[in-house]
Amino acid sequence: MIHPSQIQPGSRVLLHLAIKLTNGTVAESTFDAEPFELIIGDGTLVQGLEVALYGMRSGEKQSLTLAPEQAYGVHDPAAVGWLPRDQFPADMQLQPGLLVGFVGADGEEVAALVIAVEDEQVQIDFNHPLAGKPIIFESEIISVEPPAETPDEFM
Repeated sequence: MIHPSQIQPGSRVLLHLAIKLTNGTVAESTFDAEPFELIIGDGTLVQGLEVALYGMRSGEKQSLTLAPEQAYGVHDPAAVGWLPRDQFPADMQLQPGLLVGFVGADGEEVAALVIAVEDEQVQIDFNHPLAGKPIIFESEIISVEPPAETPDEFM
């Protein structure tokens, strides 16, 4: 049984975290900034990162290497495609490596990476930028508040 002071679904957690590539490149870090607060299971972090926090308590630190399947998923070739150039503003300076925002079918903003630019079309990758990459996930738990109640979706 999980003790209320341990991270579990529904816990409010204040922590520092870092997400790094295996070559040492830092993708995100709060260690030199304000700590990050979330409720476990609210979708703020991808599920694999949340699961890596389960059972931890205030004051604990960890560093884990996660496979793509445990973090941001594998790279999906079906998420890469071509769009007509006229779907972009005429004054937009499209170039490989540019992140472009789109509004998805659900109304949420989705980022995509420009892969290639041709006269009539633009190749776009809708995969998460860390998809297909193993990552190092470092965390330091500052505080844990037990769940107010355990909603059914966490069970």
